[in-house]
Amino acid sequence: MSKKKIIIINGPNLNLLGKREPEIYGHQTFEQYFEVLKDKYSDKVDLVYFQSNHEGFLIDKIHEIGFSYDGIVLNAGAFTHTSIALADAIAGVKTPVVEVHISNVHKREEFRHHSYISKNSIGIIIGFGLRGYDFAIQTYL
Repeated sequence: MSKKKIIIINGPNLNLLGKREPEIYGHQTFEQYFEVLKDKYSDKVDLVYFQSNHEGFLIDKIHEIGFSYDGIVLNAGAFTHTSIALADAIAGVKTPVVEVHISNVHKREEFRHHSYISKNSIGIIIGFGLRGYDFAIQTYL
């Protein structure tokens, strides 16, 4: 059995996990959690991580891997609520996307209740903390 190739893509400000608003996002950095995920799925998944605070870099990465990977786990951060360009990038590739949000966006500000990305995603995982990434990976197995 060959390994699935899955990428986790995080958008703006997610490089600050562990420091930024720990009451919402927790105290663990994403890099620390990514090591846990790699260990857990090492026999089934070739797991890659990419983070950028720049919308165009996120779009470029989706275009680069969007026809060759088995799955994209995407937390677009605030771009979820603003970026038609990211939604179009997802619609334009073949690799299926699972949208992830660490916090329950529906318990937060009204502007966070709308996602441009959801309509082009195969599913959404919201509000389970970093475990949401784990749940998203499981959808591809």
